[in-house]
This record gives sequence, structure tokens and C-alpha cells, in this order.
Amino acid sequence: MRVHFAELRDHCAGLLAGAGISAPAAHTAAGLVLDADLRGLRSHGVAMLPSYLDGLKAGGISCLVEPSVVADTGALVILDGRNGLGHLTSAYAVKQAAIRARRTGIAAVGVRNAGHFGAASTWSVRLAEAGLVGIVLANSTPVMAAPGGCRAVVGTNPISIAAADSTGRAVVADLASSVGSVAKIRSALRDGAAVPDGWALDDSGVETTDPARALAGTLMPIGGAKGFALALMIDVLTGVLTGGGFGSDVSSFVRRPAAPNNCAHLFIAVASTVAAGVDALIEQVVASGEDVRAPGQWRSDLAAAQRRTGLEVSEDVLRRLGFAGEVW
Repeated sequence: MRVHFAELRDHCAGLLAGAGISAPAAHTAAGLVLDADLRGLRSHGVAMLPSYLDGLKAGGISCLVEPSVVADTGALVILDGRNGLGHLTSAYAVKQAAIRARRTGIAAVGVRNAGHFGAASTWSVRLAEAGLVGIVLANSTPVMAAPGGCRAVVGTNPISIAAADSTGRAVVADLASSVGSVAKIRSALRDGAAVPDGWALDDSGVETTDPARALAGTLMPIGGAKGFALALMIDVLTGVLTGGGFGSDVSSFVRRPAAPNNCAHLFIAVASTVAAGVDALIEQVVASGEDVRAPGQWRSDLAAAQRRTGLEVSEDVLRRLGFAGEVW
């Protein structure tokens, strides 16, 4: 289904305000949640809002909209998210990273006691579009076993890196440490679709394409042991570095809405003029074959188009949100 972006944003803002978020913050958060949908990352956007609302109502997510400062060394800041909505604490952290990077050349802002913040690229792209290089890391509930192991010990732990070209469009890397993501498997379960081959193992360690069995089992890391090592070090750079949750400390905000998610984030901003070099790299990539595009840039075009022509959202998600506006 297609809906008007502003109409759905306002509806979502009303739901968040009804769950206790202040009206201005709810409006901001709703737009940030929908950023993933605008850029075609539907599994990480408004489809997650019912879980956020459950957390707000059950107490796992607090209504606090601004994190507190734990430590400040100038180029490195550690914030306590106080279990607030991840999109709001992340917006604050990104703003701080950008301000400080312009002053010191590079800055990192870590957030502990954080909550799910949607797609990691929402935040790296914001930094890139502000004229910086953005690097974003997050840890999550354990869903991957170590190679040779049989119990989940690390999450999908994403990393996103973005830098803009001279037109302001960002080249983006946005990837989980696993082959697939839990959000996309949940989306497959809602849609009655199969999970792609090579994504998941069931609880007995056998590869499966059944989303229900995949959610009961473990995900497979990208590149085998290399992907697991990447996920482990992202846990170090987020949970361990901030003094927050890591490994089994991170709870599932979907399965346990009354428990704090307890994840951690790290936002790194680099103040450097890279647009000309990014232009040159894109030119080389595009010239390397027919119909070749630089990663992530088409999502900027998609976002602009969906603001004009309507935002694509599944009928099931709209039903669960109680959306009664215009659809087509």
C-alpha cells in the first residue's frame, strides 16, 4: 500500500505521544522511524513501531528524550541513554558528534543503556549529509554462535559508514555482521515468506529457510569466522567501551518489552573534505560495467521519490498501527 508520508508520520507521532513521549519529541521520533521506510529499509522502519510502543507501555523503554553525560574528554563522549527511545538518544548523539568533529577533526560519542535505533545508515547518512564522514556501530541481542559453538553469544551487530559526494548524496555501507538480520526474518514471518538460503540455523544447528525456526535458532555470520570476529569487536567498541551492556546483557526488546534493551551505540564523525574523492571513486565504479551504481545512493533518490509519490508500507503494518488515512 502507499500512504502520504506526512499523514503517516503524524499518525505515528500521535501513537508515541499517547504512550507518554512529549508531543515535540514524538513528532521528531516518528520522522526518524520513517526514515528507514523512505529509503526502502522497511524491516527497520515503521514495522518496528508496535514493538517500541509495547516497550513504552510495559516500561522497558522510558519516556525520557535526552541522554545524560557520563564522561567527556572532548573528542570522546559517553552518554547514558537512560533506556529512552533509541531514535531520540541517537539524534542527540549524532548532533554532539558533528559539533565536536568540526572542532577537533574527529569525535566519537558512545551511548549505553540505549534502545533500538532503526537502521544504522539513518545515522551515518545524517552525518554524511552534514558534510562529515559518518561511522556508526551498534550491538544487539545475541543471535549468532561462535564458529563451532552451539549457543548464541553475539548479536547481528551492524556497522554503517557513509560519505557524501559533491551533490550531497551519500555513498553508504550498511551491513549486519550476520548474513541476514532478525528484523528481516521477522518481516518474512509476517509476510509468510521463506528466509533465503545461508541465513540461519535452527535450534539443532541445521540450516533452515523457515523464519519461525530461524528465530528459534541462530543466524550465520558473514564470511564465517571473519563475520563473527567483526561482531565481537563491535561489542567491544559499543557495550564494553561505554560501560554498557554486551553479549548476553543485551535483551530482546521485541520478546521482553518490560525489560530495558540495554544495547549500546558508537557514533564517529570525521571532519574532512572528501567529496571530490568520492566523486572520483563513484565514476570508477559506474564505469566498471553496465547498470552499476555506487552503494546506497539510489536510496537517496528513492526517499525523495517516496516523499512525492507516497510511502510504500505493508497493509499488515498499517492495520497493526490502526492507520485510517488515505491509502492507494
